[in-house]
Amino acid sequence: MTRHQYTLLDVFTDRPLAGNGLAVVHDADAVEDATMLAFAKETRLSETTFVQTSDAADYRNRIFTTAEEIPFAGHPSLGTAVAVSLQRGEETVEYRQQTHAGIQPVRVERDGDRAHASVLQEPAVFGDEADPAAIMAAVGLRAEDAHPDLPPQHVTTGLPTLIAPLVDAAALSRARRDDAAIAALAERAFNLYLCAVDGRAASARMFPSEIAGDEDPATGSAAGPLLAYLDARTGRDRLEIAQGIEMGRPSRLLAEMEDGRARVGGDVVVLITGTIRLP
Repeated sequence: MTRHQYTLLDVFTDRPLAGNGLAVVHDADAVEDATMLAFAKETRLSETTFVQTSDAADYRNRIFTTAEEIPFAGHPSLGTAVAVSLQRGEETVEYRQQTHAGIQPVRVERDGDRAHASVLQEPAVFGDEADPAAIMAAVGLRAEDAHPDLPPQHVTTGLPTLIAPLVDAAALSRARRDDAAIAALAERAFNLYLCAVDGRAASARMFPSEIAGDEDPATGSAAGPLLAYLDARTGRDRLEIAQGIEMGRPSRLLAEMEDGRARVGGDVVVLITGTIRLP
């Protein structure tokens, strides 16, 4: 067995046991892909990351759900950068992070075990609009709960997302996932991101595809596409998103447009540092 430094963090929160949990395994160049997936299943978190060396960036970030490796994700980008800064003893730093989606700049400002981090996501790619009635049915809502002027649309900044604006926050709170219906929608989107927007504030819930698990408490890879969607349609260039409320894991995500790309940030808390043993 090999020993690896290990960090457990909560992301998009300023207090422990809220936000979205992340496990980070350091010095993972020699760890086989099958072992990465097996350990991700062991943690049972929405994502687990493995830090490897990179010739093109400051580090390579391999991101695994309990079912598969994915090309990019939001809270694993922030949490991994904070874990790397802690390991390297750097408090204010900007890293170039390599994922399968490309190379993203990630800023970190850390004070001990607390930090703020943000990632500049890839340029948004806009896909087709989707049938709002089908989406509402997939989450137990009525057709009239869909926003009348903001149609659902596929958008990605690295991880396919289906943005689905609702008429108000009350509709958002009533949403309940239908596994089979969401699995059918997931043929083209990893994230189904429901949102209720009020000025520069929004409430959101994310229902991942069936293979990815249950509701997600904080989804940076969807917050970026949401802001890019709103920027294109309404000119809104900044957004504060509350997520995870219904799950008892309150999260706060900050998104702003920067040179035509979405930068998504939030607070990060380090919970555990230690050593793990992997085959």
